[in-house]
Amino acid sequence: MNKAKLGRLACIVGLMSTLLFAGCSSEQAAGPQTGDKPATAESTLEKAKKQGFITVGFANEIPYAYATPDGKLTGEAVEVARVILQNMGIKEMNGVLTEFGSLIPGLKAGRFDMITAGMYITPKRAMEVAFANPDYSIGEAIAVKQGNPLKLHSYKDIADNAKAKIAVMSGAIEIEYLEKSGVKKEQMVIVPDQPSGVAALQAGRADAITMTGPSLQAVLDSAKDASLERVQDFVQPEIDGKSIRGYGAAAFRKADQDFIDAYNQELEKLKQSGELLKILKPFGFTEQELPGDMTAEELSRS
Repeated sequence: MNKAKLGRLACIVGLMSTLLFAGCSSEQAAGPQTGDKPATAESTLEKAKKQGFITVGFANEIPYAYATPDGKLTGEAVEVARVILQNMGIKEMNGVLTEFGSLIPGLKAGRFDMITAGMYITPKRAMEVAFANPDYSIGEAIAVKQGNPLKLHSYKDIADNAKAKIAVMSGAIEIEYLEKSGVKKEQMVIVPDQPSGVAALQAGRADAITMTGPSLQAVLDSAKDASLERVQDFVQPEIDGKSIRGYGAAAFRKADQDFIDAYNQELEKLKQSGELLKILKPFGFTEQELPGDMTAEELSRS
């Protein structure tokens, strides 16, 4: 073999060695680095404790969660959550006013980190979010014009009177109750919030307005309109053969189970000490509205 051929062969061998070495080096660099550990994402609870505040969604619904004229966030659900969060080391709550029907989408989208709106726990909602254990229980109520001209004493009475119209808040559980009681959609006047429902009743666009008992009482007290009255002998509906007594709670994203567990522990302390009732009373709740031993797990599957 002449010198020229030997030179070319040496170059080829050298090039192959270089490529082989480079390939091995690249493979090693891409492989796992045993000294490294994957970064652990900070949980919502850890972040809230670290920064000292949390952002909550509410729907301006008296007496559960609402903003006062001077801008203070308060209400039954808010004050229960405030005490619990402070006991957990989270001192402040920043409220995001949201239409009730948009609270769950807003939570899931990260607009806020929990819902403090007195939201009922239902199996359908529990498919979307995770609830803490309930902090109150309650029944339904209706208000009408003074003297109750259409003699409405139940959802069935409304269903049986094709001319009767009832105002109900968008996204509220009462829509389902009305539908299952036989009330047609065209009989429902859907409103964005409680004041709009009262306005519909006052203007004659609706013959009744419905919401939970304490909520209705609070909104009537606020309206101070003698032409409106609460139906005192209202018959609670039974839906699918079951009592519709509702249980409300704070709601979280499903990934925040550590937050829910810690929240439930503090809530149980309030129940056992009697502090929960003290928080509820200023908003029109009594011992009859305490949640008892009902849990979110039971309500989510029932």
